[in-house]
Amino acid sequence: MSQSTFIGIEIGGTKLQLVAGSALGEINTRLRFAVDRGRGAEGIREKIAEAAPDLAKEHSAVAIGVGFGGPTDWRAGKTILSHHVEGWHDFPLASWLSDMTAGLPVVIDNDANVAGLGEACCGVGRGHHTVFYVTLGSGVGGGLIQGGRILHGGGATETEIGHLRLDRDGTIVESRCSGWAVDRRIREVVTEYPDAELAQRVAASKLPPAVHLAPALAARDHLARRIIEEVGADLGLALSHVTQLLSPNIIVIGGGLSLIGEPLVNAIQTGLDRHVMKALQPAPRVCAAGLGEDPVPVGALLLAAQGHST
Repeated sequence: MSQSTFIGIEIGGTKLQLVAGSALGEINTRLRFAVDRGRGAEGIREKIAEAAPDLAKEHSAVAIGVGFGGPTDWRAGKTILSHHVEGWHDFPLASWLSDMTAGLPVVIDNDANVAGLGEACCGVGRGHHTVFYVTLGSGVGGGLIQGGRILHGGGATETEIGHLRLDRDGTIVESRCSGWAVDRRIREVVTEYPDAELAQRVAASKLPPAVHLAPALAARDHLARRIIEEVGADLGLALSHVTQLLSPNIIVIGGGLSLIGEPLVNAIQTGLDRHVMKALQPAPRVCAAGLGEDPVPVGALLLAAQGHST
């Protein structure tokens, strides 16, 4: 199995990646494209159609795995929708890909599930039986991996931690802990303290405000610390529900916000520890993802290999 070559595809809201690699998640060839949201799903499909057949043929690939940025009907091989790119509603992605690659078998799944698979088998979750993965990006997604395989529910989607409610008024995790939510919160607080390090960095830059959290934290900025503690408290509370329901061995944090690193991880761990029942203490260890920008393509290779072996 390890000598066979597979194709892994990451379809996100900002980037598209196609890789060729092994059943062990080793990437040998990579193609990366920026997503033009204005062209919608059709623009992404055009890029895939241009690249996938040649990549599969060049490497004599035997199967394809896809991590899709939105809910999927993985059993039927269809995308349900994308919250970020128009044109993916009820699209038969698996059969479409198979038809253009001479009938190769195709397995698709939500990108958070696929990223979790990558981290569980090849990243910081390696060696742990039950791994819960959280991605903090434009949205908040989750995936549960047991015994090196994605654990699915009975419906079309599961482990949607971003839609857990933090209160009875309907505040959800995504509205507090996603990248756009943190950007919004930063814009609110910097007006109160214009002389703070974080405020000055935001004012002098056109980049998303959350990009400045790490350097502001390094400068011991009190506003940056306040934002991180808020995110940690909210996500820690949500993860306490996950822990009490699923009892993972380890929790892995990925996505753009995870690049903040130790300060964010520590804040989440503190929030989690506060709410976990005594029978499950000590709470699972929270770690930043270990595969950098590659959890989804690595997981897609593993997904393809698992599908090919069944």
